Amino acid sequence: MWPFHAKGIMPEKEKLNIHRKLLNVQCELKTPKNQRNTFGNYDFRSAEDILEAVKPLLKKHELALTLTDGLEERGTRFYVKATAQLIDAADGNTISTTAYAREDETKKGMDGSQITGASSSYARKYALNGLFAIDDSKDSDSPTADEEKESKAKEAMAAAVKEVVDAGTALIKAGNAKKTVQAIVGKHNNGNQNPSSIKSLDVCAAVMKEFAALTPASPAPAAAADKKTAKTQKENAQ
Repeated sequence: MWPFHAKGIMPEKEKLNIHRKLLNVQCELKTPKNQRNTFGNYDFRSAEDILEAVKPLLKKHELALTLTDGLEERGTRFYVKATAQLIDAADGNTISTTAYAREDETKKGMDGSQITGASSSYARKYALNGLFAIDDSKDSDSPTADEEKESKAKEAMAAAVKEVVDAGTALIKAGNAKKTVQAIVGKHNNGNQNPSSIKSLDVCAAVMKEFAALTPASPAPAAAADKKTAKTQKENAQ
């Protein structure tokens, strides 16, 4: 073809494959972190923010985008699998990426459908991140980061407190004075003798250490006498 064209005749537009189109979208896409988490004190972007920013570029480059979800069971936990698929409107070729988000078993203030919905939003966001080369490495809104760490800490604390309660109950049933057991708790728990009020794993450990030093006491004389009387009455009744 000659390096010029006749008057009024426009050169044919270069046809781009889906990979070149995606490259253009990735370079042109701007998705600032316009959301603010005041509790965690960080900025973030949501899947909705990404979609709002990318739609004009999809139209410009004649691309279509679909998002789909699915559930996958791994061990005893369920994961939401999100797939972001880019479709070239010119020839139907596709490119896709996937991302996973684990469902929490329980989450305060949410029912089952809301937990699944939250996991879906996270998974979709990270599938879009992968497709459009968006770096969220500095974001703190992942449900498996701070929230999961906090959840595990609460579970460990609850288990430690239960251990103290169960151990104290067993010592009292074995004949140790209730006041003695309570005094040990209060000694390490800022004077509060209620084991359920303990908020520190170190306090639980200190209490359990002193509990271990207590030896199961023998039944009180009166209690032993009552037990003997009851046994005699049972034998006489037979």
